[in-house]
Amino acid sequence: MLRTLLFEGLTIEQALMQVLAIVMIVFVVMPIHELSHGLVAYKLGDNTAKNSGRLSFNPLAHIDPVGALMILFIGFGWAKPVPVDPRNFKNPKSGMAITALAGPVSNLICAFIGCILYYIIAILGIKEVIPYAVYNLVDNVFMSFFITLNVSLAVFNLIPIPPLDGSKILFAFIPDRIMYKFYQYEQFFSIALIVLIMAGVLTGPLSMLVSACTNGLLGITDLIFRPILSML
Repeated sequence: MLRTLLFEGLTIEQALMQVLAIVMIVFVVMPIHELSHGLVAYKLGDNTAKNSGRLSFNPLAHIDPVGALMILFIGFGWAKPVPVDPRNFKNPKSGMAITALAGPVSNLICAFIGCILYYIIAILGIKEVIPYAVYNLVDNVFMSFFITLNVSLAVFNLIPIPPLDGSKILFAFIPDRIMYKFYQYEQFFSIALIVLIMAGVLTGPLSMLVSACTNGLLGITDLIFRPILSML
């Protein structure tokens, strides 16, 4: 990510747009991700996040400095995990899975909203409501980057390796004895995950998934806006 900003021949304006997209992700989207976990857990009967002051839009309650830096450097990162006590759920395993799923879903919703804004800005540009230079910069740099980052966060968090959300979803479908083994060695899984990311082992598969999901969201949005665009 940082390599792209520094070495991919971006203009100052393009680099600033990408930095602004990263700032939006860190201070708006990632807090929404964690807030989604807390809200769903609260609705399912767990007050842990509420009692910890994490049912808040305040980004300072959710930002993890290391996770934020990872967003800047590699495009995948994390916020401060919301505390959840699955013992408060009627069904601990399914409740935990639904709570975990809420975070990536919030990222996909943000990405879809970004796709809608992308098309709206494109229409304004075609109708010359906004100058072409502004439309090109905002749409093809900021919005495209914002959409891709959101999808990247969703895909990354769905990896079924502790402590990511995907592991908690996986735990709903595996025997308890295997789940406890995962928890027992969670810190080693976390270290292995960081090593794999830094070594670039996961870059290819994750990039393919991100591209497929992004194209899918843009395809759905295109179906919605195609009648409007055909009239312009």
